[in-house]
Amino acid sequence: MKTKNLFTLLLATITLTAIISPAFAIDTLTASDFKKESWTKTVDFFNYARQYALSNGLQPPPSYWHAYLYMAYINTRGLQVLYAGLDNITFGGLLTFRIPMQSFIMHYKTNNRTRDVILASTFLMLLAFNETTNTIYPNSPDMNDTLWASFSMGFSLNELNAELPALNSKTTPIPLTHTDENHWSWGMRYTNLTAYWWRTWINPDDPHYQQNRPTAITVYDELTFTYNLTINPTDKTATLTENHIIGKMTHLLLFSDPFWLYFNSTGTYLLGNLIPNSLTIYEFLEKYQVKMSIVNYQTSVLLDRETISKTPQNQQITNSTEIPITNTTIDTYTDDGEKISQADFNTKKTYKLYNYTEDPTEQTYAIYNSTSRTAHIGGFAGNTGLFAYHIGLMKFLPLLVLHINLPRQLCTRAIGTIANISRSNYLYITAYPTYSGYKIEHDPEITIYLTLQTPQGWIGILLISGIAATIIAASIILIRRRKPKQTIQPTKRIQTK
Repeated sequence: MKTKNLFTLLLATITLTAIISPAFAIDTLTASDFKKESWTKTVDFFNYARQYALSNGLQPPPSYWHAYLYMAYINTRGLQVLYAGLDNITFGGLLTFRIPMQSFIMHYKTNNRTRDVILASTFLMLLAFNETTNTIYPNSPDMNDTLWASFSMGFSLNELNAELPALNSKTTPIPLTHTDENHWSWGMRYTNLTAYWWRTWINPDDPHYQQNRPTAITVYDELTFTYNLTINPTDKTATLTENHIIGKMTHLLLFSDPFWLYFNSTGTYLLGNLIPNSLTIYEFLEKYQVKMSIVNYQTSVLLDRETISKTPQNQQITNSTEIPITNTTIDTYTDDGEKISQADFNTKKTYKLYNYTEDPTEQTYAIYNSTSRTAHIGGFAGNTGLFAYHIGLMKFLPLLVLHINLPRQLCTRAIGTIANISRSNYLYITAYPTYSGYKIEHDPEITIYLTLQTPQGWIGILLISGIAATIIAASIILIRRRKPKQTIQPTKRIQTK
């Protein structure tokens, strides 16, 4: 196929709207599901919200909205874990997007006083960055650096009936398996994801982004999340290890007024023509020192206690704290001193980088140091263009809560917290300074400390509400981005005791 045609088709992804029909069976979600030991389901969460709305006299989402979630649930030894990964959101065949949204929520009772704890963790986005001479935190994106928020949006190009490289976005669930009640694994893999890069500023006094156009359009060959849960009955701990794979970048469209430059592994193209002796996509990213990072946020909720997070060096962590945490942990306590969790960043300080140019089979890798730090949440949650809908999402929650048997106060407290970035315990960024667009593999870990007891399934429905809030927030962002007159447009270890 001629390169010019490929360039034209890639550029068309700016406005292309693909119709993707779900190629999987849609399951029904019921309250009784959360009394089972485990299950996986693919559900249309908007159907779930519509059913609840109709039963309670509320305004339901439009009938042509659908959000397909792959869910995994584990209910064993007094611990409930609910995972949800988004396959795609569709709006009646007019808008369909495949977005890597990932959340997991745990419910357990504390070890000493058996208080109910809800711990939620959400993958927010990939954040590319270029450090300036005024950088505040070396090898980590900060408000003095040049930043690009990377919102992945998959587009299927099957309908064009053209010979294309592997550009068709696809999602593959990783099945839930276990060797016994103490060892579980599952996950999700996105392939050939198209992402818009929006120039972004995270100064908490003036968070904003460039709204008129994205700086670049990229295609990653994969973004994979795998999870391994290990329960230790002797120590009364549960360890959740996440493995993140950011696949190599295969295509890059860069806006260079008044044209778009196209980069791939063979060089640079202008108006569909190869520029002789030009940079490849990997040489370009290396030359201009574009680096990659992952942004996550985490929240813990109790009924009658506030939480306090701090390092072993007694540095208190709030949602406005910015400190390096690569070589330490973040311990979270109740305000009367009971330890409920620990985020350990010290145990996984390196990542694997697979140099595709040197080894196209990606069988070999080099090991580099990663960095982690907390970040001021206001620089993200306060960005009215990119994140306003994450914050203003609470009006949707009455559609999402069904058959909750929790104490009403805890239910209300959790709903008002776990889906709201601005109320998180902390937001953290894990960065990969050596990048060049190559494949990255990195493992974070979350360990909780719990009271082992008879499993209870009632928490499940509440957990879904928080995850669904994130999913619907994403859908609202996408809708606004598609309307011209509207203003819209990664790793660590954690432990809990």
